[in-house]
Amino acid sequence: MARLENKVALITGGTSGIGAETARLFIKEGAQVVISGRSEEKGSKLAEELGENASYCLSDITKEEDIKKAISFTTDNLGKLDILFNNAGGPVGAGLENVTQKDIDYGVHLLLASVILGTRYAIGPMRKNGGGCIINNSSIAGIRYRQGDPLYSALKAGVTHFTKMSGVELGKDNIRVNAISPGAIATPIFWGGSRVSNTLSAEENERKLKKLEGNLAQAVPLKRSGLASDIAEAALYLASDAGSFVSCQDIVVDGGRTAMFNENS
Repeated sequence: MARLENKVALITGGTSGIGAETARLFIKEGAQVVISGRSEEKGSKLAEELGENASYCLSDITKEEDIKKAISFTTDNLGKLDILFNNAGGPVGAGLENVTQKDIDYGVHLLLASVILGTRYAIGPMRKNGGGCIINNSSIAGIRYRQGDPLYSALKAGVTHFTKMSGVELGKDNIRVNAISPGAIATPIFWGGSRVSNTLSAEENERKLKKLEGNLAQAVPLKRSGLASDIAEAALYLASDAGSFVSCQDIVVDGGRTAMFNENS
């Protein structure tokens, strides 16, 4: 039996990178998956590619109404919500000396408020269903220095702590809440996220990705770059029965990078 048989999942930021790879794996393991994101062209194309167990919902997770809409779309069309992967994110601003209030507002909405509100609106459907699993995409930037700018790093630390606190509160409802903190994962976020990668040709994106993989391989003890599929596998573990006794945790998937203490790394 597939590990997610009869499960319904909503994946935010599901049109590319980690979100798209997780959607592929979840569907392979028997789930019905709703992909949400801001790129209607990419989302619709991916849902068509993944087949009848995939659907797309246009949603901008910096807007509360769109978060509610994505969850309602899932429950209205598929009858329930078992798994929420708060995956959407991206770069948010500038260095400390140049950060603006606009950067802060955008970053809070994109990286932290979206997770809090996604969790808030998932509680009702999951409680009605007898429980569920919420996975929040955090980052090793929330754990150690030089993995992101101060604003991004602080917000990801907030995601990790919110994960633990909400997991404690929701345990009584059989709702498990966990975070994944990726590190050294080769995705387009390194050159500006999906909005920039959309403007590049497939060949240029592939060239950048291969170069990035080579660079990241030198930054971790395992001497290989992390891939979106590595994070998807961690999400599958947390979402499946194998992770049924895991809650309030931050699963670090970084090839050992956070164990390195080189101040320049």
